[in-house]
Amino acid sequence: MKIFDSHLHIIDKTFPLIENQGFIPATFTSQDYLNSVKNLNVVGGAVVSGSFQGFDQSYLVDTLQTLGKNFVGVTQLPYNSSDEEIIRLNELGVRGIRFNVNRGGSEDISHLDYFARRVYELANWHTELYINTESLTEIATTVEKLPAVSIDHLGLSKSGYPALLSLVEKGVKVKATGFGRIDFDPGEAIRTIYSINPDALMFGTDLPSTRAKRPFNISDIELLYDILEEEQVKKVLYENAMKWEFYGRLAP
Repeated sequence: MKIFDSHLHIIDKTFPLIENQGFIPATFTSQDYLNSVKNLNVVGGAVVSGSFQGFDQSYLVDTLQTLGKNFVGVTQLPYNSSDEEIIRLNELGVRGIRFNVNRGGSEDISHLDYFARRVYELANWHTELYINTESLTEIATTVEKLPAVSIDHLGLSKSGYPALLSLVEKGVKVKATGFGRIDFDPGEAIRTIYSINPDALMFGTDLPSTRAKRPFNISDIELLYDILEEEQVKKVLYENAMKWEFYGRLAP
C-alpha cells in the first residue's frame, strides 16, 4: 500500500545546526532517508524542521529539491517574517509552520494565533504543534479556532489525552508518528481517534527518530493493519496526509 510519510527529518551537517538541550543529532541525509524506506512504498512525505535547525531554511530548500515534488516542507519561522519570504518558501514547496513547544527552537507559542492565521491567509499553510497534551489544555481554546492545525506524535502523553480528543472532534488533525516517544498504547489511541474523525490521522515514520526511546520500526506500520480495516489503513497511510498537504488547501 502507498505511504505518504507525514513526518520525517533530514539532518545534513552541511547546513547550520543548533545545539538543543545539550543535543546535536547525527547526520541523516536525504539519501539516508531514501535508503531507510527503500522497502516501503513511500511516494511522498513532509520534511519537518527540528529544534536543532532553528529558523534555517537552507537545509530544507536543498532537501525538497533533492527529494522532489512529492515532498513538502514544514518549517520554523519567526512571527515577523516578511510576506515575501513566506511566499518564496511556498513556491519552493513549504506547506506548513511548526511551533515546537516541547523542545523549543521555534517561534514562541504566544504568537500562535497571529502567525497561524497569517500564514494560512497568505499561503494556505497549516500549523503543526509539537506539544505534550499536558500543555495542550492551556491553549485548546485558541487551537480549536485556528483554520488548519495538526498535532505531532499522538500528543505524546496520556495525561492530557481528553484535551486531544476534544480537539479532534473539532477538526484538528493528528500525526500517528513516533510511537517510541509516547507513554500509552498507540493502538488504542489510533482506534479512538479514527472513530471520532476518520480524516484526522496521518502516519509518519518520524525518521531518524532523534531522541526517541525506540526508533521507527516496520512493526509501527504492521500495527495499523492489526487494528484497522484495509480501507481505513489506506486513509491513515496515504489519503489523509495527501489531502492535507496537497489537495485540502489549493496553492494561491
